[in-house]
Amino acid sequence: MHTSLSEKFGIEYPIFGFTPSEHVAAAISRAGGLGVLGCVRFNDPGELEEVLTWMDENTDGKPYGVDVVMPAKVPTEGTPSDLDSLIPPEHRAFVDRTLTELGVPPLDSGIEHAEGVLGWLHSVARSHVDVALGHRIALIANALGSPPKDVIDRVHEKGVPVAALAGAVEHARRHVEKGVDIVIAQGYEAGGHTGEIASMVLVPEIVDAIGDSAAVLAAGGIGSGRQVAAALSLGASGVWMGSYWLTTSEYKLGGASPEGPSAVQQAFLRATSSDTVRSRIYTGKPARLLKTKWTEAWSKPDAPAPLPMPLQNLLVSEAHQRIAASEDPDVVAMPVGQIVGRMNEIRPVAEVMDELVAGFDSAVSRLDGFRDRSHIGE
Repeated sequence: MHTSLSEKFGIEYPIFGFTPSEHVAAAISRAGGLGVLGCVRFNDPGELEEVLTWMDENTDGKPYGVDVVMPAKVPTEGTPSDLDSLIPPEHRAFVDRTLTELGVPPLDSGIEHAEGVLGWLHSVARSHVDVALGHRIALIANALGSPPKDVIDRVHEKGVPVAALAGAVEHARRHVEKGVDIVIAQGYEAGGHTGEIASMVLVPEIVDAIGDSAAVLAAGGIGSGRQVAAALSLGASGVWMGSYWLTTSEYKLGGASPEGPSAVQQAFLRATSSDTVRSRIYTGKPARLLKTKWTEAWSKPDAPAPLPMPLQNLLVSEAHQRIAASEDPDVVAMPVGQIVGRMNEIRPVAEVMDELVAGFDSAVSRLDGFRDRSHIGE
């Protein structure tokens, strides 16, 4: 499984694995792919500095990347207290009432809890770029499209390629015009921020539209070697996988332990491909989430409309912490793609990678068997 991108990055397989967990990201790189660490959860640049230092030391010298969340248009900025004042009281009342109805207890007042995730703020995302460029990263990806031109230029000066997610052909063209090196064609099936066009349609559209001006990674609905082969056959130079790593044994965020999976992982393990919903309730932008009692509450007639980014995330930040602490699989708040229907067991990253490669080889051999060989030897 070798493509121009695997050669460019010096990796064994053109499998780019996005994850908020440094342990999973490092394991993906060690297993022959390229682990990409999501930075949005780091409010403190110092914490990200420590984590990337750990990544430097635990990837066996193999390349890894980072993913930031930097909107093309600078959103409302300010301190958490400034932004809190912009949140309508009726939205707060709805969240409090819903948590009570769902039986989600308040946070333990005797324990210090983190403030809301500020990685959605443009200034914080820029600090993530600053920190990342001080490490041996091989890629910076932006989850919300093209970063500002000055950021792209600065990253390129360091010899680091830039990737950006696209949910439509016009997005991909804009990315290339701004200097993006890799377009991540993320289809409707994907978890997190995603558009309205399915991967089978989107990937070849973007490949045809941008030609050789940038490489294309296929994303959305990929959780087997067959799907990797399909993505490459559509013209992609590799795949970008996110959801599938959430049920690996290295993923310890959200309470997973040697004693068993976390509540979020339990919810994933029992979910089908029909158990997701695309909504703005997580960040203020359309994102695919696991369908739970929490998401259903926001779809009721009395629910308020989600706020724009970053206000919506600040509104639900404490709710997300309370939901996580409650450890109830029926009331989780987590992005995941429709591939969740294949996420049926907890396994090490290396085992998942081996299965992807074996499945790819099998799929390619099967396709090769369809060739008309009657002319061979003529």
